[in-house]
Amino acid sequence: MSHDELTQWDHAARSALTSEVGITAPETDLQMLLDIARDAAHAVNRPAAPVTTYLLGYAAGSGANLEQAAAALRHLAGEWDLGLHRE
Repeated sequence: MSHDELTQWDHAARSALTSEVGITAPETDLQMLLDIARDAAHAVNRPAAPVTTYLLGYAAGSGANLEQAAAALRHLAGEWDLGLHRE
């Protein structure tokens, strides 16, 4: 998927949420989402990518600072890659 296609998808998805669900989603920092998804996929496991981006969205929707939440999750992924936090 090209960057233009991703931008178009982002716009279409936010429009669908507005028209079909009645919420207005904020502009998306696509690069930040891609970076955190990549970090989770590589450090943990591929399925961790959508789970991590969901949790980031949940944190932001709950009023957390997006950059702070992203930093916390990226930090955890880095530590996970080193074998920390695993039983």
